[in-house]
Amino acid sequence: MKYENMEPAVFLERPNRFIAWVKTRRGKEICHVKNTGRCRELLLPGAALYVQRNENPSRKTPLDLIAVKKGERLINMDSQAPNRVVEEWLRRGDWPLCPKGALICPEHTYRDSRFDFLIQKEQKKILLEVKGVTLEEAGIVRFPDAPTLRGVKHIRELTDSLKEGYEACILFLVQMQDVRYLEPNDVTHKEFGDTLRKAKEAGVHILAYDCRVEPELLELRERVPVRL
Repeated sequence: MKYENMEPAVFLERPNRFIAWVKTRRGKEICHVKNTGRCRELLLPGAALYVQRNENPSRKTPLDLIAVKKGERLINMDSQAPNRVVEEWLRRGDWPLCPKGALICPEHTYRDSRFDFLIQKEQKKILLEVKGVTLEEAGIVRFPDAPTLRGVKHIRELTDSLKEGYEACILFLVQMQDVRYLEPNDVTHKEFGDTLRKAKEAGVHILAYDCRVEPELLELRERVPVRL
């Protein structure tokens, strides 16, 4: 996916989950943070950012925070981007479980959950849930960066769907490139990691891919090893 109207900025502070103050060429401006996660290791005073400008008068903020530099690594922080990137990839037919000609249905309701995609090809039905990943340390990426009861519920319902003839998959989209491997963040939420391991044993596909990240581009790139 591509972004337009991008410009550099510097992070100043984040008074709440939804907004940040940044410094642009115009001076100090308010910015919408498109990621409600903690991101404490990313949003440090003085961090280099890329923001997207939208001058629509109906908006409360003229800017969206899209990406942040962590050392030499550029990390996309847009929590709405992973689904769009994965959908582009699915529609190219590059994933064997979703060949060209498959029916791709975003936002599919199953039981009490809404999963990101239902993929249908002849008699095969696949439920796919996408998780964006931004937490990285020494090339190791982890999910989640905060406890997620919703994430645990999703994994359990995906596991239950196997009994009804579905295939099920969780795809972790790492919003950066050149990482070593992905693992569950047991320190932050061990229940999520335990539930993920049980899902793998039951037959749920657990995949991770990294991304090519540029200020104006986010694109699914290569498979990343998953260590459970």
